[in-house]
Amino acid sequence: MTTTTLAVLVPLLPFLGAAAGLLLGRTAPGFVRPLAILPTLAALALACAVAADQGGGRAVEAHTQFTPTGSVPIELALDVDGFAALVAVLVAFVATCVQIYSTGYLRDDPRYPSYAALVSLFTSAMLLVVYSGDLIVLLVGWEVMGICSYFLVGHYWETPEARAASLKAFLVTKLGDVPFLIGLFALATDAGSFRVTAVLTTVADGGLHHPTLVGLLLLCGVAGKSAQFPLHTWLPDAMAGPTPVSALIHAATMVAAGVYFVARLLPVFEASAAVMVVLAVMSAVTMTGSALAALAQDDIKRVLAYSTIGQLGYMTGALAVGDRGAAVFHLLSHGAFKALLFLAAGVVIHAAGTNSLAVMSRTSGLRERIPDAYWTMTVALLALAAIPPFSGFFSKESVLGAAEHATTGHAEHVPGSAGWIVLVAGLVTALLTAAYATRLWLLAFRGRGTEAPDHGRQPLSMTVVLWVLAVPSLAFGGFAYRSLPGWFDGRALTPTLATSVLGTGLALVGGLVTYGAWQHTRTSAAQVPLGAVAAHPEGDAGLVEAEAIAAHAPAFGDVAYAPDPADPGRVLLGPLHRHAAEGFHLDALYDVLFVRPILAAASLVQFLDREVVDTYIRGAGALPRLLGAAVRRAQTGNVQTYVSALLAGTVVLAVAVLLVATGA
Repeated sequence: MTTTTLAVLVPLLPFLGAAAGLLLGRTAPGFVRPLAILPTLAALALACAVAADQGGGRAVEAHTQFTPTGSVPIELALDVDGFAALVAVLVAFVATCVQIYSTGYLRDDPRYPSYAALVSLFTSAMLLVVYSGDLIVLLVGWEVMGICSYFLVGHYWETPEARAASLKAFLVTKLGDVPFLIGLFALATDAGSFRVTAVLTTVADGGLHHPTLVGLLLLCGVAGKSAQFPLHTWLPDAMAGPTPVSALIHAATMVAAGVYFVARLLPVFEASAAVMVVLAVMSAVTMTGSALAALAQDDIKRVLAYSTIGQLGYMTGALAVGDRGAAVFHLLSHGAFKALLFLAAGVVIHAAGTNSLAVMSRTSGLRERIPDAYWTMTVALLALAAIPPFSGFFSKESVLGAAEHATTGHAEHVPGSAGWIVLVAGLVTALLTAAYATRLWLLAFRGRGTEAPDHGRQPLSMTVVLWVLAVPSLAFGGFAYRSLPGWFDGRALTPTLATSVLGTGLALVGGLVTYGAWQHTRTSAAQVPLGAVAAHPEGDAGLVEAEAIAAHAPAFGDVAYAPDPADPGRVLLGPLHRHAAEGFHLDALYDVLFVRPILAAASLVQFLDREVVDTYIRGAGALPRLLGAAVRRAQTGNVQTYVSALLAGTVVLAVAVLLVATGA
């Protein structure tokens, strides 16, 4: 087969697997698991073959007109360059791991067939985004992912949290997609085509008439899809879905789509210095704010969700300083260790019986119960904290090196201010990332108190996946640092000695300070009775005994912050902790600024419709009813009455004629 044929089959196979899974899920349940795993695994093999054939050289292109659409044609176009080839391998690899892991994690779930089919469709949509050479076809995959996320996040639709989270994810991402669509149309109007190559050629020739407006419109969609400030609030709530779905969304699909889109069309954004500064500010606020929020979360999955937002901030920061190589490098590195973090977290949650880190910190022996999850999650957290020689060190330092290079003003099309914004925020975030990663590890695995429950060994499918993902989390960084530059238009990945030493030093400081705070809280907590250390997440709602929380954790949801000494995050953040735990009240702000006014306007419209419009309608119907009643009463059926009325009418007419004649 040709490379083009192989590339077409990569997104097609998971799509066919999804269709077959939906059709056969009820009638032939024995085929569900093979249909979930084999097409995705085959897509991974073909994606590797496409990457090997492409080899970082000239892009593989093919196109055919889909249907006549007027002056701006829409084409089924394929455009596979080095970026696309590598990202497709990541998507297929993580999706395969998630499908295998899910066979054990959801083995008793009655809705597993529809779940597996939706995961395959999700994978197919992301692969379509990666390989597509036409912006409208890319948009199709972009929107299909939004639909899939709605259903997958709401998988446990019986719970109000899952229903609310799925609706929120859908609405927030659609809010960004509206200006995104307008930006695509404006871009295609200037280029005369939706083809990516035609758009880039137009930008290179200076044919983009309103680069700032187009860039800002496109950034709205990117902020929504990749959970960047201010449209990031949907991602922590999306943790209501199954843990493997979280791994898929956070590591390789959905949130990666926005970063990939900007990397693919980076010259469009570089055409406006203002857009690059806005992108830098967006990434800086996202990085630091999400890292602070992660340090205050009690739910282990919400910690990882805010971590994803921050790491995506690193990627958009690299793009803001014009280095898409560093951005995609961190995208690939992050995909491996973040998938591992979520899948290992699923094992931890199952073993502990709760998502709450406060409850886990009061549980001993957890790491002995789940040694595979303990060791692999430790590797992933070290990669997240960017400790050498783990993969996150190389990719994150490449981002910081690119930002430092931009501060000198030598980066083409990038204002020096953007470089300084990204560099300072990136260094602060490196410190905070190590702090919350250390806190998560200490609270989850170094707790003391009641013995962890023994749920038996995890299914082999889950354990094997953890160790498979641990390999790139440990070894990918060093390999990619030397091997990937040829895939990125020959651009070197450039971490400098200064940023590497400073970034690593800050990470070590963050980890050591958090460890010291944890030791302090342990010493203080030893003097506090166990039965009075945990509080309901509402803060002032009253104290609840830790044993009750451990027994009824699902009823509390995001339980259980201990008041004074309980959590190193409280010591480190101080008065900021309460605000960081609530995501700095952005949801409350949006509720005041948007939700309540819209609901008030809807109530006003309902009132006007019911009390004003309906009154006129009822009045318009009342008059004919009255006339009809009067006429109906005159129709008595009595002939004598009719003759009398006729005679009376004749007399009246005669008198009227006489009066008129006399007057004349």
